[in-house]
Amino acid sequence: MVLMAADLPLAAIRSQIASAVDIMVHVSRMRDKTRKVTAIEEEVDRFENGEIILNPLFTFREAEKAGDGFGNTGKVEGSLEQIGTLKHREKIRLAGYRV
Repeated sequence: MVLMAADLPLAAIRSQIASAVDIMVHVSRMRDKTRKVTAIEEEVDRFENGEIILNPLFTFREAEKAGDGFGNTGKVEGSLEQIGTLKHREKIRLAGYRV
């Protein structure tokens, strides 16, 4: 939508978006029609080949079940597992939280 509103270079638009977003939460629809948080990632202040680099913090790991992968409830089961650490902690400290 930004590209339609103004004649700005794509790199400048991506840079502005990256500076405005700190944490991204990815929600996906699972095969049982439920929605689950599947990843939490931190925006990192660098670009490679015009792409914003993300730092993965958590990812959804589906529980291994025999058969079709569903639990006893017929729902996809699993949990978020930490796979990385938060690199930019300045805003959290300024908000009064200990990190």
